[in-house]
Amino acid sequence: MRPLRLVAASAAALLALSVAACSTGASGSTDAAAPASSGVDAGAFPVTIEHAHGSTTIEKAPTRVATLGWSDQDFALALGVAPVGAVKITWGGNAQGSTPWYDAELAELGGSQPARYSDADGAPVEEIAGLAPDLILATNSGITKDEYTKLSKIAPVIAYPGEAWGTSWQTSLDLVAKALGRTTQAATLKQETEASIAAAATKYPQTQGKSFIFGALTPTDTSSISYYTPLDNRPRLLVDLGMENSPVVEKLSAGSTEFFKTISAEQAATLDADVFVTYTEASGEMEKYLKDPLLRQIPAFASGGWVDASNKTDSLGLSAPSPLAIPWAMDKFVPLVAAAVDRAA
Repeated sequence: MRPLRLVAASAAALLALSVAACSTGASGSTDAAAPASSGVDAGAFPVTIEHAHGSTTIEKAPTRVATLGWSDQDFALALGVAPVGAVKITWGGNAQGSTPWYDAELAELGGSQPARYSDADGAPVEEIAGLAPDLILATNSGITKDEYTKLSKIAPVIAYPGEAWGTSWQTSLDLVAKALGRTTQAATLKQETEASIAAAATKYPQTQGKSFIFGALTPTDTSSISYYTPLDNRPRLLVDLGMENSPVVEKLSAGSTEFFKTISAEQAATLDADVFVTYTEASGEMEKYLKDPLLRQIPAFASGGWVDASNKTDSLGLSAPSPLAIPWAMDKFVPLVAAAVDRAA
């Protein structure tokens, strides 16, 4: 993934924001099956889908799907189609460049691991072409118009519909379902995913109505504080849970199309919220932040309402939400938020 191409930052904490994939060359099988004509809605094809780079018509049910978005591989698999290629997940991913929720679903489906490629230097057009896909999903990506044009010579491409990297999980599900002709199945999947969020809200009632800031601090430079705007999927999922974006973040983000912004640490005291979340990469980082002369003025740091998101895999479930990742995030990440609320009470 290429979030770093969008926001000029270099810290390890900022790497976390890009999350999902980034990295080295292709690996894995190039013959991953994309089985399944079953599950395709009658009359689903041809279908034309609008997106940021135009419109794309798919004539028949795809069987060889390559993905470029942060979590498009999850959406396709959750709908019963195992991709033949997907972006390698290095931040929070396992040795195969995959995730535990993807692997579990793949095993249940009986499919093969996809070929994994890096998009750190742009869309890997040649590697994708080598997989001979009949559909390329990039619903939550940042592919450029030029990349879209090149990829479209390989297979139909479904790009993001609005801002690059800013597609909600609900919209990605809708787009992928239409592209695969599985909107009936997607409706059930959406209900199941929403039910997992509702169950977490019920299990952790102390989170309801609490305000939050999803931040990103950098141990090598504590002179600034970064945060995710309401356009990012991390805050979106916490809002889905029943929490509220901090009013100060709402105000600072008003009118912005960016998913990530930065302010001076001298404004730390203004970042009022019940909960402040930040990634950490190494032992002792959170303690450093809590003792920093400026950062400790963040109200949630003083109250105990901080979340040390040190487990990349658990955090990834929130960063790249999908019907497969969200239940994991609800089970692993939300308890950290609830504990922060309890500490601050």
